[in-house]
Formats: sequence, C-alpha cells, structure tokens
Amino acid sequence: MNMKKLKKGERGFTLVELVIVVALAGLVGAAITATAFQVFTFSTRLSNQMTAVRQVQQAGFWVSPDVMMYDTSEPGNIDYSGQGGKFLVLRWTAHDGKEHEVTYTITADDRLQRTHNITEGGQTTTEVSVVAEYISSASFVPYDSAYIFIVTATVGGQTETRTYEVKPRVGT
Repeated sequence: MNMKKLKKGERGFTLVELVIVVALAGLVGAAITATAFQVFTFSTRLSNQMTAVRQVQQAGFWVSPDVMMYDTSEPGNIDYSGQGGKFLVLRWTAHDGKEHEVTYTITADDRLQRTHNITEGGQTTTEVSVVAEYISSASFVPYDSAYIFIVTATVGGQTETRTYEVKPRVGT
C-alpha cells in the first residue's frame, strides 16, 4: 500500500476546520430538506384544492341543466325541503311524453348522488350515478325567478364553495 507521507512542515486539516465544514454541510442539507418538504406540502395542498374545485364544478354541471328542465307549471314539480336526505327533487314531462324525476342526495360518504327515474307507458327505469365527491354541504333556495344552488367540497382540509344561479324553463 502506497501512502503519501506528509513532509516536514505540511499539515492536514485542523479539527476546527473539519467541524466548520461539517456544520456548513449540515446547514446546506437542512435547507435542501426544508425546501423539498415545502414543495411537497404545497403540491399536496394545491392538488387537494384543485380536486375540491373540480367537484363543485361537477355538481353545478349536473344540477343546472336538470333545474332548467323541470316544469314550473306545477308547484309540486320541485322540492328543496331536504326531507329524507334529498336536498333537491325535480319533475318534468319531456316532449316525447316521458316523465322524469331527478333526486339529488348527499350520501353518508360525502358524495352527491343523482337518481333519475324515467317513466314511459307505466314502465320506470332508474339510473343512479355519483356526480361529485367530497361534497360537505349543498343548499338550494329560491331567489326571485331563479334558484341559488350553493355547494361546498372539502378535500384534505382544502375547501371550495361555488354559488350557481339557475333559471328554470318557463312553462311547457
């Protein structure tokens, strides 16, 4: 093994110099770790916020056209009393004679569920779909000649609320 010997008068690093280098390396490492942690935390929060935004948009996408379809000529064609966990029930008869009833509920696992019953000739077909997730609250109230639909989604501590004003069709 060939080891280089120190010549007379040459010295290695002192203990103080080594401690300073290790301390600086530790500071640089801590700064890099803190930055990486902050980037990942921000990314998670942003992802949760974007998911919440998308879910309230989905809710508005589904509720708005159904409200526009319901028949205003009969007072019983809309129910937003919230009875039985159903925060919105809409009814209408389409131009082809089919009777429609759409019910929106928020399930125990915070999903906005849409149940669509279509009746034709005494035969009823039911379609059930989840239109949005993470829905923490939703309300539907009359406002002038329209309705205000307020929906809130909460994902990982990030909350997003949207308010939609929807006008139903006039008569049939």
